[in-house]
Amino acid sequence: MPEERYKKLKEYLSAENPVLLDVINKYEALDKIGHKVGLITPDESYTSHISWWPMISVLGTFSAGKSTFINDYVGTTIQQSGNQAIDDKFTVVCYGNNETPTTLPGLALDADPRFPFYNISKEVDKVDPGEGNRVNLYLQLKTLKSPRVKGKILIDSPGFDADSQRDGILRITNHIVEMSDLVLIFFDARHPEPGAMRDTLEHLVGTTIDHRDANKVLYILNQIDTTAKEDNLEDVIGSWQRALSQEGLISGNFYGIYNEGAAQPIEDEALAKRLKGKKDSDLEAIMERMDKVGIERAYRIIKALEDYAKEIKEDKIPVLQEALQGWGKKVFWTDLSVAGILMVILAIVQFKFSLFDTMLNSSSALLSAIAIFTTLMILAHFKSRSFYAKKEAKRWEEKDIAISKAITHNTVWWRSIFGFGGRNWHKGTKSKLDTLMTQGREAIQRLNDQFVSPSGLEKTPE
Repeated sequence: MPEERYKKLKEYLSAENPVLLDVINKYEALDKIGHKVGLITPDESYTSHISWWPMISVLGTFSAGKSTFINDYVGTTIQQSGNQAIDDKFTVVCYGNNETPTTLPGLALDADPRFPFYNISKEVDKVDPGEGNRVNLYLQLKTLKSPRVKGKILIDSPGFDADSQRDGILRITNHIVEMSDLVLIFFDARHPEPGAMRDTLEHLVGTTIDHRDANKVLYILNQIDTTAKEDNLEDVIGSWQRALSQEGLISGNFYGIYNEGAAQPIEDEALAKRLKGKKDSDLEAIMERMDKVGIERAYRIIKALEDYAKEIKEDKIPVLQEALQGWGKKVFWTDLSVAGILMVILAIVQFKFSLFDTMLNSSSALLSAIAIFTTLMILAHFKSRSFYAKKEAKRWEEKDIAISKAITHNTVWWRSIFGFGGRNWHKGTKSKLDTLMTQGREAIQRLNDQFVSPSGLEKTPE
């Protein structure tokens, strides 16, 4: 429930960042708006659409060196590495108090509202019914006492070459890309040609290329030391980038690295120096992004608040209003049609059997006719409004699930079919959203004050 998530987040943020502690209250206000409009259900929260812990995900194909990279980063062997699929599930790595790494099942992530995988089983169920109950097949949690992961979450993914559990893996991958502050996508320099990378190109590059925050995605060609034998580093990088450009990725953050501990000796000293220079420079840039992910996370959380509020006001409400007006018109014209048909039927009955003369001489008979007519109209009205509401919600289900939910929410039996017209529909809601957007910008200014001082004056500690 949102209340439990708010409580956990406030406990965490009270020690982590007071600015974000204030922002969580704004998210509560945003949730109330979302519940009122019907864009999210009462058990949902916009806080669950983002990670409140800085989050770095490492994605790519098998044997691309993801696990070796993670082991080097955390300073110990927490992930097994090799050319075959050893860990065929997503591994969430975070700080723990035990000296030795501890492995916990995926249920630990699915059931804890503090983690970005809270209720991920429901997402898996959407694409593969029944698989949500087997979340341990998709996720595991590993903890270790490493300063590198203190205050952040690191995610290692299974390779994307295998067909097993593909739909569930892809659904979780999309969830990870959306919530991460930094996404590292690894490719293997030994196989840079498009054929070997087809699945990764389609499912990873395709997912990230049009992302609204594409700068958080780093494309990394790993094991470039293997080009030393032929001395064709530029050719391999060119082949790799051409493969990416064929998928529409014309520009981005591209890097080439290798692991010195696992590299074969390079006899040509000049070539070894050139490769090492390339690796050191690119690896330094990658590490700098990883080390600063906490700062980026704070800004992203606040910016997300403003983005959600703006999206609701400028996109969701107008689209929802148009859909509800269309629904109301269909119900209205159906009501008129049904009334006309009933009138015709009654006229035919009068003409054929002359029953109306008898009815007009009896007030009770007239009242009975009116009651029957009214009952049939009411039944037809509620049947038609339910039918068109379900049809409209179904139409939006694939395009925008939030709009689909809101249509269902706003077409319950007690709501008038004429209540969705005019510019001022949800005027008060729009005003509250404007306030939240303003408060979001003010929160960013307060966050800036923690890091910058344009005047050059020293800050006085509070």
